[in-house]
Amino acid sequence: MSIAGRTAIAGIGATDFSKESRRSEMRLAVEAASMALADAGISPKEVDGLCTFSMDSNEEIEVARNLGAGDLTFFSRIHYGGGAACATVHQAAMAVASGEANVVVAYRALNGRSWGRFGLSIHDKPSAERIHYGWYTPYGLTTPASWVAMFAQRYLHATGATTEDLGRVAVAHRAFAATNPNAWFYEKPITLEEHARSRWIVEPLRLFDCCQESDGGVAVIVTSLERARDLAQPPAVICSSAQGSGAGQEEMTSYYRDDLTSIPEAEVVARRLWERSGITPADVQTAVIYDPFTPFVLMQLESFGFCAPGEAAGFVRERGIGPGGALPVNTNGGQLGEGYIHGMNGVAEGVRQVRGSAVNQVDGVSNVLVTSGVGVPTSGLVLGRDN
Repeated sequence: MSIAGRTAIAGIGATDFSKESRRSEMRLAVEAASMALADAGISPKEVDGLCTFSMDSNEEIEVARNLGAGDLTFFSRIHYGGGAACATVHQAAMAVASGEANVVVAYRALNGRSWGRFGLSIHDKPSAERIHYGWYTPYGLTTPASWVAMFAQRYLHATGATTEDLGRVAVAHRAFAATNPNAWFYEKPITLEEHARSRWIVEPLRLFDCCQESDGGVAVIVTSLERARDLAQPPAVICSSAQGSGAGQEEMTSYYRDDLTSIPEAEVVARRLWERSGITPADVQTAVIYDPFTPFVLMQLESFGFCAPGEAAGFVRERGIGPGGALPVNTNGGQLGEGYIHGMNGVAEGVRQVRGSAVNQVDGVSNVLVTSGVGVPTSGLVLGRDN
């Protein structure tokens, strides 16, 4: 049973994005969820489902209690960090379409800078899920930047792209952030020269190639399209949603695949999104592409079919992904420029673009692609305007 086009995001809410929120992650989650419900014009008592990340510290029942929700009939958590962003909406949509719930809050809240920095070395207790890192940590591969640098170095070598091409991604996203008052880097654009002067983190990644560590919360409300049409905001139709994991998948370290220059998990998601929606990359006016590090933006442009393999650097140079570009990407500034809320702020930006209410609104938006974490089992959405 297809769920395409049967559900919608009816409300969005976001706290401020900071480096020190001075409040608990629970409060951030409840603030964001309350704002999303108010945005939709839905009473908290109507909430009967919640979905979040397995990494989120806020239990669904505690969020529900603090919201003032009623009985719950659906609650779910998604693994794999940023790969869960669109998956929370995907599972919420399945719950609504199947009748398991009527109003689902999908949320993520974290003090990702002030409570525990996401860019630090791994320090988890041994587990089956983490055991593969034993092959890499003895050699210094202990941080997200170091894991991604391996893929990035191979991608640059194989395609002829350069660190300057990575800089163009950073410059484009910071240009959008500079005109977004909610972005941490509001009024702080950068140039290619400034990117090139930023310090090395792990070659070929410089400081400006790396996303932020942020405090904040984001929530969205998923309900049926029929119900959403009667609510306070124009619905963002969930035209398609999907999760995907590629063969030979590891969490951030899939180094034993035959080709390190592609993202099989993203390709699985892409196939399902385009097949289920009947929409193609040519029908997308703007995209929200998960940007933990600049190389993964280039690789996702290829995975989702906006250009051929190995051609993303040329696509960015010649067609553009910044203001005025052929495919504006991350018009909120993305995780490089707005804030790192594990991709949920990207989902909210996709909704704004469909509504026509984004700060950096793209003209004539009918369809928006939103992607999730890279290097892990992941997910994606195609959001569309209600006709």
